[in-house]
Amino acid sequence: MSTDTVLRELLVRQLDHWLPAALQRSRRATLALAYAGSDTAGAEAALRVVAEFADRLRGRRLTVLVLAAGGAELPARLGAAEAALPADVVVHVVPGRPDRLPVLLKAAGAAGAPLLTVVDGGDPDPALLAAAASGRPAELLLVTAPGRSLRPALDAAGFPLVTEVELVPAADAPARLLGYATGSDRALEALKDALWAVDEYAGVRYRDPADPASRLADITLDPEPGPLRRELLTELARSGPRTVTELRRFAVTSTVYRAADANRALASLLAAGAVTREPEHGRLGGDVVISAPDGTAGPAA
Repeated sequence: MSTDTVLRELLVRQLDHWLPAALQRSRRATLALAYAGSDTAGAEAALRVVAEFADRLRGRRLTVLVLAAGGAELPARLGAAEAALPADVVVHVVPGRPDRLPVLLKAAGAAGAPLLTVVDGGDPDPALLAAAASGRPAELLLVTAPGRSLRPALDAAGFPLVTEVELVPAADAPARLLGYATGSDRALEALKDALWAVDEYAGVRYRDPADPASRLADITLDPEPGPLRRELLTELARSGPRTVTELRRFAVTSTVYRAADANRALASLLAAGAVTREPEHGRLGGDVVISAPDGTAGPAA
C-alpha cells in the first residue's frame, strides 16, 4: 500500500459526492485530472466512477480532461475505462504537464459551471490555481511534496475554504501533501469524512502541517482525540473565547479533523475541567461560548 492508494480512494469517494451534486446543479460540468508524471491510475479509477453514474448523465454533458506525461500511448492506457462511458461524457486525453491545464480548461469552456480539478505533482503556479477556481462551484484537490503550506496560494486564488494534510507512508517512501480547496461547507465536510474513511491498513498516517509537534495520526473512523484537544486549547489561548460553531469551523479548516471530532473533543475538555462554557448547562449547541480559564491551556488534555 502507498500514498497513491490512499489518494485514489480519496478521489473516488470525493467523486461519489461531487458528481451527483454537479449534475443536479447544472447541465454541464468538467472534471480535470492533471498529473506531473505518467501514472494515470487515478484517472482510470475516476472514469470508472463516472461510468457508474451513466443513468444520471442523460441530458447532461460531462467533460473529462486528462493531462499527463506520455505520447501516443497515453490514450491507449485509458481506453478500457473510456470505452465504458456513455455518449454524454466527452474525454480529452492530452500529453503534457499540469501547467498546460489553464489553456485546456478555457478551451473546454469550464468556467461558470461545476468544476472539480485534481493536480497531482509539481508546484502549481497562480495561473493554474486561478483557472481551477473559475468553476461555479469550484473544487480543487492538489497533491505535492511537503515543505511549505499550500494555504496562502489557495487563499490567493479565491478559494474561501481550504484544508491540508500530509500523507506519511509507513515504509521508507516520500510523504505527500494534500491540499483541498472549495467554496462549499458541505463539500469540505465530505472530503473530511472521506479522509478518515479510507483504508486504515494502507500503511499511511496523517500529519497536520500546522501541528508544531508533527504528531502522526492513524487512519480510523474514530481518530484519537488528544491532538485535537490540544489544538483547540491552543486556539482558545490565542484567540480568546469562541463559540462551538467557530471551533468546529477551526477544526475543519485548520486541522485534519472533522466538525464531529470537535464536538467530542470539546465534550471531553469540558468533562476534564480544561475549559468552561456559557451557558453552563444544556445542549452543546453552536452558540455556546467556550473559554480556557485565565487564557491558559488548563488541565492536561
